[in-house]
Amino acid sequence: MDLADRLLSELRPGLAPDVLAQLGPVAEALAQAGRIACYGVGREGLMMKALAMRLYHLGCDAHVVGDMTTPPLAAGDILMVSAGPGEFSTVAALVGVAQGAGARVICVTAEPGGTVPQAADLVLHIPAQTMAADQGTATTSILPMGSLYEALMFLVFELLVLDLRDRLGITPEAMRANHTNLE
Repeated sequence: MDLADRLLSELRPGLAPDVLAQLGPVAEALAQAGRIACYGVGREGLMMKALAMRLYHLGCDAHVVGDMTTPPLAAGDILMVSAGPGEFSTVAALVGVAQGAGARVICVTAEPGGTVPQAADLVLHIPAQTMAADQGTATTSILPMGSLYEALMFLVFELLVLDLRDRLGITPEAMRANHTNLE
């Protein structure tokens, strides 16, 4: 089996029916949200920024935590975070702040038993190797560190966007109209 075939076989469990069945409740929560703020650290953070961009293209009031223009969250809003290995101190702190303000939290993770997903209102479990389990006998991927989880985040998020697009009745043309012209 060559590397590409092995990688494709590693991606399949993260796109299995039981994983994709989680998208409906997440899409529904996002569809009902006032504001949506997205956050993650490292490469997970890049995937969360990509999701925030697509949510904005859908017409959602979406922001990236840390940007100067990110508004406060309150009841009716959602903080969507990634905690692949189940725990990051910055993510845990932001979850506490958001929930203290009345916002709901959606956590994307590979480790649903971790402290951050356990504190979340809704969990999207993507089964994949993260940097927390990339050494010794715990290693399950040919990709380095958390690359498998991050690649699956991107793919799962694109499927989530398609579900949300249909729920909101947004056309591809309407999404394109929200794309920046400052490139």
